[in-house]
Parts: sequence; structure tokens; C-alpha cells
Amino acid sequence: MKLLRLVPDDTKFGFMRFRSWSFPFSAFASIVSVVAFLWLGMNVGIDFKGGTVVELQAKSERADIAQIRERATNLNLGDVEVQEFGGPRDVLLRVGLQDGGDKAQAEVVVKLRQAFESAYEFRKVEVVGPRVSQELVQNGTIGVLLAIVTILIYLWFRYEWQFAVGAVIATMHDLVLVIGFYAVTQIQFDQTSIAAILTVIGYSLNDTVVVYDRVRELLRKYKKIKLFELLDLSMNSTLPRTVITSVTTILALIALSILGGDAIWGFCIALLFGVLVGTYSSIFVAAPILIYL
Repeated sequence: MKLLRLVPDDTKFGFMRFRSWSFPFSAFASIVSVVAFLWLGMNVGIDFKGGTVVELQAKSERADIAQIRERATNLNLGDVEVQEFGGPRDVLLRVGLQDGGDKAQAEVVVKLRQAFESAYEFRKVEVVGPRVSQELVQNGTIGVLLAIVTILIYLWFRYEWQFAVGAVIATMHDLVLVIGFYAVTQIQFDQTSIAAILTVIGYSLNDTVVVYDRVRELLRKYKKIKLFELLDLSMNSTLPRTVITSVTTILALIALSILGGDAIWGFCIALLFGVLVGTYSSIFVAAPILIYL
């Protein structure tokens, strides 16, 4: 049986000839992302704004997540998040912070009890204020920065300094563009968004490391070949792997974004954008920057 090949083995595409276009484009996209973040801001979710958190347990054998989300949304309480946790009977319901102080928050609890008390037991009710939410923002930011620093320290010891600097620039490029994507689209930014950013960073770095390994391998093999030709050879030799990995990941994310429902739609869309950006940066940012270093 003949194997399916998405990319021919003898591909000789000249990736490096586009570096005079890719660098200005990446710089422009990064500037737009920073301006969007500063000008538009992030559409932060309940995790970071504060609100009412309620733990429910179904009196039946299983909680109906879709029905809870629909009924809670119909109460016109603003942002509502519903997720299953623990067993199939347990549900975590979050409602955004209301205008009107403690009285408004108390009214939220009353409305929720009227809507769900007949079918669900209220196991815990908690009001999360802006101060606690600010701590979540700080902890999430610190977590992202620590992850980036740790990975980059590894790259610094794993490769020569030129490769490490290239990986740093490509990673920061992807991070800035994903944050800009959240700012431009105003997709809700919550704790799952932190997970999406970390996933994009890991995916991008993995792709970059694969390319850099091939570059370093060919540097030992070919001593007299011009660097841009060697980079093109490296890109083409890893292209089948890059295409297969990216396409399968994108197909899975498209399926999840369509069939996964509102709860993970923003997460999947951000990851989809991040995979495209990460693949682009590995080829058109991380690799050609070695020419200048």
C-alpha cells in the first residue's frame, strides 16, 4: 500500500528568501498587538473580575450542564460560567460581579436558589471580590513568566547562544501575538486562557527545537555550504513533520471549537491561532534570525 505523503521528499522550497518580508510583517503584527493590549485591554472573565461562586450537587444521578447554563443565562445576571468538577453530580457555577455592592451579590444568590434549589443542593456559596481576583491575575502572570524563563534557561544550555537568542525572540513573538489576539477579538480572558498561552509556548518551542536540531546536525555535515542554503535544506527536511503535526492539531482544534460548546470555544480558537503563529515563527522568525546572529 502506498503511503500518503503531504509533502514530497525532494521539496526544495526557498523559505529564507521571504525573510525580508517576514521580519517587517512580524514587527508590524507585534506592534499592533501591543497597541491593542494597551488601547483595548483584555476582556477578563469572572476569574479575574470577581463574582459569585456556587458549588451545586444534583439530587439525581447526573447534573445537566447544558440546562444549568441555559437557565442561569436566562436570569440576566451577566457573565455566567458552568463547569463539571469532581463527580458527575457536582457542578461549579460562576456569576460575574454585579453592580450595587453586597446587596446585588446577595440578590444573585437568591435568584440562583429560586432557579436551582428544587433539583440541586447548594453545597457552597462564596463571593470573590476584586482583590482576590487581582491576586489570581498576578499569580497567573508569574506562572507564565516562570514557565518561559525556565524553558529559555534550558535552551540556553542546550544550544549555542545564537540558537537560544533566536528561540527567545520567536517565543516572545508568539506570546505577544496571542495576547494581541485576545485584545483584538475580545474573547474572554480567564484561567483557561493562561493554559492556552502556556500550550502555545510549548508547541512553538517544540517546533523551533526540531528545526534547530536539524540545523545543527547539518552544520556539522556541510562545512562549506552557505548558511541560508543550509537553513532552506533544514526547513525542507523537517517540513513533512511540521505539516503533519500542524494539520492534525488544527483539525482536532476545529472539531473541538465546533462541537465542544461555549465552555471551551475561546480556548480552542486561541489555541488554533497560536498553532498557526507558532508554526509560522519557527520557519520565518526563529530560523532566518540565525543568519543575522
